[in-house]
Amino acid sequence: MNPYAKLITLTSLVLGTTITISSNHWAMAWTGLEINTIAIIPMISKSHHPRAIEATIKYFLVQAAASATILFSSMINAWTTGQWDITQLSNTTSCLLLTTAIAMKLGLAPFHFWFPEVLQGTSLITALLLSTAMKFPPITILLLTSNSLNPLLLSLMAITSVALGGWMGLNQTQIRKILAFSSISHLGWMTIIIIYAPKLTLLTFLLYTLLTSTIFLSLNTSNTTKLSTLMLAWTKTPMLNATLMLTLLSLAGLPPFTGFLPKWLIIQELTKQEMTPTALTTALLSLLSLFFYLRLTYFSSITLPPNSTNQAKHWFINKNTHILIATLTPLSTLLLPLSPLILPTT
Repeated sequence: MNPYAKLITLTSLVLGTTITISSNHWAMAWTGLEINTIAIIPMISKSHHPRAIEATIKYFLVQAAASATILFSSMINAWTTGQWDITQLSNTTSCLLLTTAIAMKLGLAPFHFWFPEVLQGTSLITALLLSTAMKFPPITILLLTSNSLNPLLLSLMAITSVALGGWMGLNQTQIRKILAFSSISHLGWMTIIIIYAPKLTLLTFLLYTLLTSTIFLSLNTSNTTKLSTLMLAWTKTPMLNATLMLTLLSLAGLPPFTGFLPKWLIIQELTKQEMTPTALTTALLSLLSLFFYLRLTYFSSITLPPNSTNQAKHWFINKNTHILIATLTPLSTLLLPLSPLILPTT
């Protein structure tokens, strides 16, 4: 991609996100979401491969439909209440339409089908942006309107997302699709608690962003996109594969890693809200996700006897990326002891 085009694209992404998260007016929030959508499209389609073009069209259609629904929802609310303030969402129809639109934008079940296909058609770095930065503005809108949303609808969507994210990731061999279903599952965890503890949703999203960034950057460094190439990636970067294994276990939510913290706090909060059956169901369904995380871990840590591989060797590896990964990996695995500092604020 042309450096000037890349600069304009990244600037637009930052601008769109900033406008959305800092606005109180529906029109400004919608404008920020549209800027984000237009800015990410060149990054998805930059390879000019038919798969990338297909992913771009799918992404554009879904995001355009979701944005139109958000605008429609805000207009209905303004028509009935005379308010364009995001926090003053009181019309029942507007609440349902907004929940549907944000679910489409995020890829929450049952509006999740576009997300794995789009991620599969993009590069690893663009997939990282789609999984993290592009989800921040819609989650912000959910946080601002959390007092007005329907708890039952959100809980159903969240439990369905956790179930489908684990179930549909079981038979995948493409790592980007596995991480897409992992994202759907984590979104379920964020959504289920958003009405009762919005700060906890934000904490979960930040930790998910940290873990996912580490994994995508590690995979990008070793140029790994399939399980078959992951199994041979240790010949290129053995230490990177070892840290990737630990980060995957953290993303799975196993103690004593960082990823255990949000799940622990969410289950604790749901129990305090007397939603023990919901907490139990969500925890049991996350075992499906645990299976494919363990499969990824197994493939990343497996060592084969010395033999010839069909993979091209990298004659140069970017050391700057290694510095970033070396900074992110300890944060991704060793933050659990700091949980006493976080607990009083949630």
